[in-house]
Amino acid sequence: MNAISLFPQRGLLLFFSALLFFFVGLNKSENQLNKPEKSGSVPFQPADTSKLYVPDDLEATLWAEAPMFYNPTNMDIDAKGRIWITEAVNYRDFNTKPAERLSHRQKGDRVMILEDKDGDGKAETSKVFVEDTLLTSPLGIAVIGNKTIVSCAPNLIIYTDSDGDDKPDSREVLLTGFGGFDHDHSLHSLVAGPDGRYYFNTGNAGPHNVKDKSGWTLRSGSLYTGGTPYNESNQGNQKSDDGRIWVGGLALRINPDGTGLKVLGHNFRNSFEVCLDSYGNMWQNDNDDQVITCRVSFLQENGNAGYFSADGTRYWQADRRPGQDIFTTHWHQEDPGVMPAGDNTGAGSPTGIVFYEGDALGKDYRGTLLSCEAGRNLIFAYRPEQTGAGFKLTRRDLISSFPQASERYEWYETDQDTRKWFRPSDITVGPDGALYIADWYDPVVGGHAMKDKAGYGRIYRITPKGKMLTTPKIDLKTTPGLIEALKSPAVNVRLLGFEGLKAKGEAGIEEVKQLLTAENPFHQARAIWLLSQLGEKGVAEVDKLTMSDNAAHRLTAFRALRSIGKSDGFLEQMSNDPDAAVRREVAIALRDLSYDQAFKPIFNLIQKYDGKDPWMLEAIGTAADGKENKVYNIVKESYKASPEYWSSQHANLSWRLHPLNAINDLKIRAGSSKVSQTERKKALTALGFINDKKSAEAMVALAKSTLPDVASQASWWLNFRKTNDWADLLNWAESAAQQVTPAYRQMLQKKKIVSDKTQTLAERIEAAKLMAASADGGNILIDMRVQGQLQDTIAKSVSEIIFKNPDASVRVVASQFFPRNGKVLKTDFIARMKPDPVQGKKVFETYCTACHKHSQNGADIGPDLTLVHKKFDKGGLLDAIINPSASIVFGYESYTIVTKSGETHFGFLMSDGANVVLKDAAGKQHSIKASQIKTREKMPNSLMPEPVTLGLKEQDLADLTGYLLSFK
Repeated sequence: MNAISLFPQRGLLLFFSALLFFFVGLNKSENQLNKPEKSGSVPFQPADTSKLYVPDDLEATLWAEAPMFYNPTNMDIDAKGRIWITEAVNYRDFNTKPAERLSHRQKGDRVMILEDKDGDGKAETSKVFVEDTLLTSPLGIAVIGNKTIVSCAPNLIIYTDSDGDDKPDSREVLLTGFGGFDHDHSLHSLVAGPDGRYYFNTGNAGPHNVKDKSGWTLRSGSLYTGGTPYNESNQGNQKSDDGRIWVGGLALRINPDGTGLKVLGHNFRNSFEVCLDSYGNMWQNDNDDQVITCRVSFLQENGNAGYFSADGTRYWQADRRPGQDIFTTHWHQEDPGVMPAGDNTGAGSPTGIVFYEGDALGKDYRGTLLSCEAGRNLIFAYRPEQTGAGFKLTRRDLISSFPQASERYEWYETDQDTRKWFRPSDITVGPDGALYIADWYDPVVGGHAMKDKAGYGRIYRITPKGKMLTTPKIDLKTTPGLIEALKSPAVNVRLLGFEGLKAKGEAGIEEVKQLLTAENPFHQARAIWLLSQLGEKGVAEVDKLTMSDNAAHRLTAFRALRSIGKSDGFLEQMSNDPDAAVRREVAIALRDLSYDQAFKPIFNLIQKYDGKDPWMLEAIGTAADGKENKVYNIVKESYKASPEYWSSQHANLSWRLHPLNAINDLKIRAGSSKVSQTERKKALTALGFINDKKSAEAMVALAKSTLPDVASQASWWLNFRKTNDWADLLNWAESAAQQVTPAYRQMLQKKKIVSDKTQTLAERIEAAKLMAASADGGNILIDMRVQGQLQDTIAKSVSEIIFKNPDASVRVVASQFFPRNGKVLKTDFIARMKPDPVQGKKVFETYCTACHKHSQNGADIGPDLTLVHKKFDKGGLLDAIINPSASIVFGYESYTIVTKSGETHFGFLMSDGANVVLKDAAGKQHSIKASQIKTREKMPNSLMPEPVTLGLKEQDLADLTGYLLSFK
C-alpha cells in the first residue's frame, strides 16, 4: 500500500518528507478488536494492530479490512448503513514501479461498497461500484440517494445509479478545472449542508480554473508548485468573475445542479475537509510546512486563513517580521484581514473531520467536533464553546493506537512498532449513530512515500460499550419517514429527508414545526433551514424566529433567510442583537452591499464592538469591504480622541480597516512616545498594509524616529515593501556595488585560466581547485556551473574540495551543481549504532547551524529542528538525512535565476510577482524584477547536501540522530 502521503503533505525538517510519528499519550481503556470472520478470503492481519484505545464508555471493533478494499482515502455511509470507500491504489505511480506493490489497476481507481447484512457489527460483503479511468487517487466521496459524488482532481464527478443495481448508469463531470492531479493538496470530499447545498474544498495545488453550470468562473492560484510532475505551473493574483482574488486552498459551495459556485473561505494550505454543523457553522483542520503549527479552526464565511500573502504571491516565510514566532507568522496572525487561526495542534498531518450531532453515543458526545490526526495516530475531540463571535476550542485526545503518555517518549526507538501505522484518513457517522474510522495504515505519513506494498486498509467502528446499535429502516415515501431521515446522525442521509420534505412544500410545515421543540437542538436547527424553503408560509415561520428568545434560533433563522435572499429586511434589527454570533452574520451579509445600504447596520455593529473580540473585528472588516474610508469616518465619529489616546475599539478598527484617510492618524500614533510599544507596532503594521505613496512616505519619516522600536520597525517595512506592494511608489536607493577585494580579483584571474581552452586541462583543473578552496572562488565556480561555463571533468575534479569550502553557503549551494561523490550510507546499519548525543550536538553545530535552528542555536533559513523528535522516528530521520532529495518539502524547493544582465541568483522562492524574491543559503533575500529575468529553473535536488559530500561518517550520523531525537 502506498503511504498516507495522500494526506496533507507536511513541511519537514532538513527539507525532508514528513514522517509524523509523534503521538500524544492517552488516558484510555483498552478494547480488543474483533476481526471480521465472514470475508470470502483470508484477511490481511499485520502484527500488533488489533487494538485501539478509546474512552471507558466506548468500544472499538474492526468492521472491515483488506482485501475487501485497499488504500482507503475517504468514505461515506448511505441510508442503508453501507460504507462507500474511495481507493487510491494508483496513487503516485510515477514514484513506484507497479511490480513493487499492490498491482496497478489500469482501469483506474475504484469506489467500493461494503455492507454488514446481518447487523452483527462486521462487514461480510464488498463489491465494486465503479472502476474508472477518470479516477486517479480520488480523495473524497459523498453518497446522496442514487447519486455518488467523487472528488478527484481535476474533476468533481457524479455517478448516478438510476435502477438501484449498485452500478452507475451515467457519469457526469459536474465541475472541472481544479489543480492537483494525483496530488495531496487537491480536490477533497463534498458534504451536504443544512441548506440543501453542497460544500467542499480543495488544497493549494492550483491553479484552479473552474466554470460552474451558469458560466461563473473561479480563477485561483498561488506561487506554490511541486509535489508531482504535473504541478509545475501556478500563480497568484488571479481574479475570479466576482472581481476578487482568491488564493491557496479554498472552501466552496455549489448548488446541486452545478450553478452558484461560491468561495466561502480561502488561503488554506491544505485543509483536508470542511464540515458543517446544523446551525451552518463551518469547521476545518489544516496542515503546515513546519513542525508545530497544524490547526483546527472555525471557518468564518469569507475568511482568509492566512497561509500565503493575501494575493498568493509570497510564502509566509517572506512575510515574517522581526520577533514573530512561527505559528503567528505561518498563519499571518498579525496581518489585518486574516481570521484567527484556531487551535494550534502542533506537529501532525490532519485529515478527515466530522461534527457529531447524534444521540447514540450519549449526550456527552453530542456536539463534538472530531478531527483525524494521521501523523500522530489519533483522533482529536472538541466541544466548541461560543466565545463572543467565535469559538473556544479545547482539545482532548479521544481515540489512538497508543495507550498512555509514557510510551510516547520511547516509540521512536522502535522502527517496527506497527501501532504507529494507524493512520486515520477519515471519520464519519453512520445512520446507526456509530463512528466509523477509515485507517490508511502505513509506517509513514506525508512526503509522498509508499512503504506498505500490500495496500492494506481497515475500518473501525466505535460504539457505546455493551450497546448494540442498529441501522434504522427509513421510509422515504412518507412524511414521518422523511422526518426521521432529516433527524439522521449521518450528514448526507439528512439531505434525503430535506429534499423529500421540501418537495411537499407547505403541506409539510406542521410536521416540520414540531421539530422546533425537539430535545436535540440540532434537529431544531435543521427544521429552521427547511421551513425557509417551504413556501411563503414556511418563510413566515422563520421570520418569527428572528425575534426568538433562543439565540441559536435567531442565528439559524437569519442564515436561512439569507440563503434564500430574504435577509435584507432584518439587517438593521439584527445588527443590534445581543448575541455576538448573530451580529457576526449580519456583518458578513453586508460585504457586497453599498455604503448607503449598509450604513445603519455597520454603525450599530461598531457601537457594539467591545474592542477585544477578534472574530467580530474581522466580521466588521468584511462588512466594510470596498467602503473602508467611509466606515473609518464612522469610527472617528463614534470614538472621538486624538490618535495618541485611542480606545481599543478605535485602535483595532483602524488597524483592520487601514484606509487611506487614516494614514496621518496612524503616523501620529505610530511615532508617539505616549503610546505603548505594542500599539505603536500595530499602527506601523496598518501603515504597512496601505498600498499608497503617502503611506510609504509616512514610513520613511517614521524610520527617522528617535524611538528605537519605531525606527527599526519602519526600516524593516520599507526594506520589505520595496520588493512588493511599494516597489513602484518611491525612488528606492540602489544598494552599493560589491567591493572588489584583492582576493576577489585573484579569483577572477583564476576564472580566466579555467575558462581558457588554450590552457592544458591540468592547468585549468589546478586553477579550479584553488578557486574551490576559496569562499570567493567557490561562488564564482558555482556561477560558472549554472551558466554552463564549467565542464563536467573540471567540476568532478574539484568536487571534494568545494564541499569543504570555508563558506557554508558555498558548500550548500554546490550540492546542486557538483557531483556528489562518496560511499553509500545504509540506514539500517547506522540505526543499530549506539549514538553519542553530546558528539551529535557538535556535528550539528559544525554542519547544520548554517541553515537550521535547534533551540536557540543556529540560523533561520531552513525549518526549525527544535521539535524534530515529535515528528521523526530514528529510521525515518536517518533516511531523510541520507536522502534529502527523495522528497523535498513544499515551499523549500530551490531555484536558479539568471538575469538579462548575467547575474546569477540561487535560493528559495519567497515571492513571485512583478518582483521575484529569493532567499539564498546565507539567509539573504534578493529581489529581482520579473521583467529582467532571462531564465528561471527549479532545481531537482534539495538544498541540503547529502552527508557524504560533507565528509560525514556513519557514526557521525548516528550521533546527530541521537542528539536531534533527545528530549529536553
